[in-house]
Amino acid sequence: MGIYQQQLPQLAGKKCITDAGMETEFVFQKQIDLPEFAAYDLLRSEQGYGILFDYYKIYAELAVQHKLGLILETPTWRANADWGNKIGDSKEALHKFNIAAVKLIEKVREEYETENSPIVVSGNIGPRGDGYSPDKMMTVVEAQNYHLTQIQSFSTANVDLVTALTINYIEEGVGITLAAKQCNLPVCISFTVETDGLLPTGDTLEQAIQNIDKVTENYPVYYMINCSHPTHFNHLFKKDEAWTNRIKGLRANASCLSHAELDESEFLDDGDPDAFGKELKDLQDRSSHITVLGGCCGTDHRHIEQVCLNITSD
Repeated sequence: MGIYQQQLPQLAGKKCITDAGMETEFVFQKQIDLPEFAAYDLLRSEQGYGILFDYYKIYAELAVQHKLGLILETPTWRANADWGNKIGDSKEALHKFNIAAVKLIEKVREEYETENSPIVVSGNIGPRGDGYSPDKMMTVVEAQNYHLTQIQSFSTANVDLVTALTINYIEEGVGITLAAKQCNLPVCISFTVETDGLLPTGDTLEQAIQNIDKVTENYPVYYMINCSHPTHFNHLFKKDEAWTNRIKGLRANASCLSHAELDESEFLDDGDPDAFGKELKDLQDRSSHITVLGGCCGTDHRHIEQVCLNITSD
């Protein structure tokens, strides 16, 4: 069992950062080949393990420097059956990768965690299909059965919670939540939204959160938004409502481009790190229930450093 599984610091009001856009940084900035955008592939070698460790330690050092909590996601966003099959990995191999990924984060925690900077180990899962487009849509039962395998792997390791990033339709979010509930693991569901703040299916974030809460009896410990620019969703926080209070985390993109535009781009748009930090700080000021801030596509340590400087400036 994870050491924070029963008492997550981000739920107790501790301001936390996350890492940034791992996959985009590796592919576009470091020219590392990630088959199918799968960072877990780096766990195959000592060199790859070192690349991942060095990536995580930058954020651990930032958290320690600024006395902030840190939520670290395992590099397993693509370590599920369909994506693993495309790469050539069996169910057994994926199980081992998921476990190894948790142990990697534990090693980072062992070396860098302080009393003022707790490090939360999050078992990261991604959508079955494309992160930007709701293809391969499943029923709730299908989604529960599909994602259960990876969540069961995490349940045998020392994760503090499971986080599903870049979920783009309601049924998959419900299914993941039920799978986590089946394994008795805390879960965070993070949706991505388009430039208008709606899910790619056209559903509202309010509908998504209320639907999952109703079906699962409020099982997610909190919700997040990720893989969208702050300008795409800041209007959602203009009113203090019960459903918005369920959102405790924001992992934003550096670019204000739409998902379709990002898909077509051959270059990385890393936006403006200084503005990024200020935009997330502004959202946190408006919504005190938001305790987790970090980055997604196009972001790196520069963006998270600006987040740190802004949220500790009071």
